[in-house]
Amino acid sequence: MKLVWLRNDLRLADNPALRHACAGDEPVAALFIISPTQWQQHKMAPIRQRFMLAQVDVLGRELAALGIPLHLLRVETFAEAPAALADLCREQGVTQLYANQAIEIDEQRRDHAVSTALAEQAVGCHWLNGCCVLPPGRVLTGSGEMFKVFTPFSRAWLKALDEEGFVIHRAPTPRGEPLPWQPLAEREWVDEALGELTTDPCWPVGEVEARRRLNDFLEQAVLDYGKTRDFPAIAGTSVLSPYLAAGIISPRQCVAALQQRLGYRPQSNAQPGFVWLNELIWREFYRHLLVLIPTLSMNRPFKPETAALPWSWDPDAFAAWCEGRTGYPIVDAAMRCLNATGWMHNRLRMIVASFLTKDLHIHWRLGEDYFMSRLIDGDLAANNGGWQWAAGTGADAAPYFRVFNPTTQGQRFDPQGEFIRTWVTELADIPTAYVHQPHDWLRLKGRQDYPAPMVDHAVARVRAIEMFRSLEK
Repeated sequence: MKLVWLRNDLRLADNPALRHACAGDEPVAALFIISPTQWQQHKMAPIRQRFMLAQVDVLGRELAALGIPLHLLRVETFAEAPAALADLCREQGVTQLYANQAIEIDEQRRDHAVSTALAEQAVGCHWLNGCCVLPPGRVLTGSGEMFKVFTPFSRAWLKALDEEGFVIHRAPTPRGEPLPWQPLAEREWVDEALGELTTDPCWPVGEVEARRRLNDFLEQAVLDYGKTRDFPAIAGTSVLSPYLAAGIISPRQCVAALQQRLGYRPQSNAQPGFVWLNELIWREFYRHLLVLIPTLSMNRPFKPETAALPWSWDPDAFAAWCEGRTGYPIVDAAMRCLNATGWMHNRLRMIVASFLTKDLHIHWRLGEDYFMSRLIDGDLAANNGGWQWAAGTGADAAPYFRVFNPTTQGQRFDPQGEFIRTWVTELADIPTAYVHQPHDWLRLKGRQDYPAPMVDHAVARVRAIEMFRSLEK
């Protein structure tokens, strides 16, 4: 028997591990491992856990309809996975294990330990690329090193894709009679481990839903994406990140759909659709970095010298940022949106990350962990890459002297204050002229229901620049 180990690739279509396992006539089974303690240690948001398990439930039913059973194992930590997998392979008569490559260091170490354990039982392990359009290690400089700046990586990625192309793997065909499937909500040990498995109606699961969102975006918004993507009050983005993070849809499917929509693959900013494609390439960039520079998974900065920065760990200031009590409306609206929905617009992620690191001078690791603990699309590579970019410690980071002004960012990207009024309810009735700097108006009205700015941005900016300049001495 062949066993497909599903992880962050919870789909039937374009799943290389599943497709390769289903080649031939040998029986196939699938596996998903629930690791509650490990997920907590990795700060996985409860909303992300529920979203992922809801998709496992859907996928289990779909696999069962194809005659492929989906086994569920519960191990508290990754350390228990090799023995549990060895036992399952022995019980089921598994001779070959198939899985798509993991990119995080703990997951890679787990997979290496699994390979070692299964080799003792003569079970062959096959690790495939299911997380990227081009596999990590494929896009390198002429000297064989990883690109450290995005733009040349993007050019090399596009060239490599033109040279190699890519294949979209079809979903497997039925392999036998349909099998029964017991929903996860009826399994006591799953509920016991993770609590009530309720799902958010804003985030329906399933490959059909992911493709619907992709197609709607390509039909309605992709051509204007470069103009609308930075405005959180406008539905100008694909909102596909949770589906990509869980592997409900693949990046290859996204690129293929874009090509089909346009009739070509855009190569530069001059061509419609390129801005969105470039965002997919950014995703690839961060994932390749994570594989080729394992220390990024270990709370270490990409730029080693920035480890000496005198970051603050002020718990009160950090709590005010987390709860949306900074006194800067766009920052507070973004954080309250995150806490309520589990999602944040990408422009807002940059604004709040800059505020935490450059205005409050708080270590980026705290922000990175908090995002992971709240985001439905929490993904180590993208999250770490984004935080280190904002903090000035990462690959292709913003220059240390470029510090986002939270007030002007709000004025530029939420000019009418629509997003702010939605989430900072204290400001729902404020005139537009004051929505980004409400404090004078509130004082005139005798109101104290919204906090004063916790820092002076101009002063904090100078301090941030001084922090980085001190590294040069």
